[in-house]
Amino acid sequence: MSLTKHLITVDDLDDYPEDNGNRYELIEGELLVSRAPGLPHQLVLQNLQVWLFTFLQQHPIGKIAPGAGAFFSKYDAVIPDLVFVSHERWDQIVANDRFEGAPNLVIEVVSPGRENRRRDLELKKRLYGKYGVEEYWIVDPENRSVSVFGLNEGVLTELTIASNNQEIQSRVLIDLHLEVEKLFNI
Repeated sequence: MSLTKHLITVDDLDDYPEDNGNRYELIEGELLVSRAPGLPHQLVLQNLQVWLFTFLQQHPIGKIAPGAGAFFSKYDAVIPDLVFVSHERWDQIVANDRFEGAPNLVIEVVSPGRENRRRDLELKKRLYGKYGVEEYWIVDPENRSVSVFGLNEGVLTELTIASNNQEIQSRVLIDLHLEVEKLFNI
């Protein structure tokens, strides 16, 4: 006797009750539940968002959006901490008030805990590569570092790890000069 595993779809999520304390994401039809991020996570995210907003005011090449849903398939839907989409791609991937395609850049701030770290470093990295995200940043408050991954033949591979007073090097945001340490001044 074989057991068939039921894959959860985006449509199934619509039937879930409202739950302000948890975030629901799908990767390959598996439901991933995480608690709302803590204050240190949100403060680092705020610093990053302010820096990127300022950068995009000076270099108007696209838009950033925090906490917006990214729907890649009926079995893959996540809520990245922050995304960047170029003006050229915006109309191609934004529909129904959400992203329905790969943003140019996805940023995740790692929350404490082994499972959160595994989700961002393994599951989401693989998912974002599969669907063509050009660049993925993992902002790690615990290690006070930013890992930058670039798309190479459908796989996100590590380009650099920046920490302390080093600047983030980005293929997507070419003229960005952001010193990593400033993200963690909370």
